[in-house]
Amino acid sequence: MGAALRRIQLGSALSAFGVGFTVPYLYVYVAQVRDLGAGTAGVVLAVFAMAALAVLPFSGRALDRRGPLAVLVVASVTAALGSVALGLSSNTASAVLSAAVLGAGTAVMQPALATMLVWCSSTATRTRAFAMQFFLQNLGLGIGGLVGGQIVDTSRPETFTLLFLIEAAMFIVLGVIAATVRMPRTPSFPDARPAEGAGATGGLRALLSHRAMVQLCVLGFVLFFACYGQFESGLSAYGTEAAGIQPSTLGVALAANTAVIVVAQFVVLRLVEHRRRSRVIASVGLIWAFAWVVAGYAGLGHGSQTMATAAMISTYALFGLGESMLSPTLAPLVADLAPESMVGQYNSAFALCKQLALAIGPAVGGPMGATLHGPYIVTFVLFSLGITVLALRLGRRLTPVQDQPSIAAMASRVVAVSRPETGPVAASAVTTR
Repeated sequence: MGAALRRIQLGSALSAFGVGFTVPYLYVYVAQVRDLGAGTAGVVLAVFAMAALAVLPFSGRALDRRGPLAVLVVASVTAALGSVALGLSSNTASAVLSAAVLGAGTAVMQPALATMLVWCSSTATRTRAFAMQFFLQNLGLGIGGLVGGQIVDTSRPETFTLLFLIEAAMFIVLGVIAATVRMPRTPSFPDARPAEGAGATGGLRALLSHRAMVQLCVLGFVLFFACYGQFESGLSAYGTEAAGIQPSTLGVALAANTAVIVVAQFVVLRLVEHRRRSRVIASVGLIWAFAWVVAGYAGLGHGSQTMATAAMISTYALFGLGESMLSPTLAPLVADLAPESMVGQYNSAFALCKQLALAIGPAVGGPMGATLHGPYIVTFVLFSLGITVLALRLGRRLTPVQDQPSIAAMASRVVAVSRPETGPVAASAVTTR
């Protein structure tokens, strides 16, 4: 990685470390520590998600017009203010307003960071750049959650305030690091240009006319709905109600999920970076379908409690394996589909689809996982198989370079070898080794 990419990755990892301090404890903080009740805690979590949905449709144009660096700095400061305010909130109104500010800031940070990665990488290096970001973010979240768990004390509200202040400090650090990055004037798209529809004028109409991007957004919604949207709602409810596992086991399962991502990320990267992206995503659908079948065994197999616990932990681990395959695939594909003038809008549109899935997923999966155990498993096995079908259909609309970026790397090497200054004899000698 170049200096710019290293700084972006460092800032992204530190901000994830800060988020890890607060995310696992937000519900407990509002409902119990501030004694505002479960209803208020639910409203705070809902407002946090709705704020993201409200700002993401407008963030894309700002990213393309003002540049991702300026937008990221503003988003980091906004998120820091929201975090400080939430840590000091003692009533419902201030908690809800603070959650809205925090949610808006953190939501814009995601496409801003993605756009900066696009600008500072090439088609050939983009896959590894996004894989590295995913790895560092999960590592930061995991470490932040572990450290935060050693600090919190429900009988001492000031310990939770400290968590939010640490999170705010990490957001400020992200903004400061981002401000030192020397961005290129334009993103690099030498090899993967939009195959259809996406005109240079920009706007929602141009994006919606790009069929491959629309299909990718639909696929992204199903991916996040069938996996991330179930982690903290439907799958948790199913595990405790149908499988009868202890709530503490869910923490172990999530740890297993993170551990698989951290351990497997670069091993998986070597296996997938020279393969077609559409087929990699299709494989994720099959892995997740098997994960849901394993979850079905945990709740419906009538085995021992030990086997049910092992099956649920295995389910989360299998989801982690699929996630490690998606990280070097989805975000770089969004970038390679985008015209140079619409990188921010494409990233924001995909982030919006992700946020919609994360908002709808728990609302649908929670009640089903708690009561309709059999239909819940069957439904999400079918959704996972749907991922495979959608990915294969998307592959038909992608250019060879968009679907398999290693082609661009090979083409670049061929061009470098055959440059005039190398001389025809030298070029011939190199290419025939």
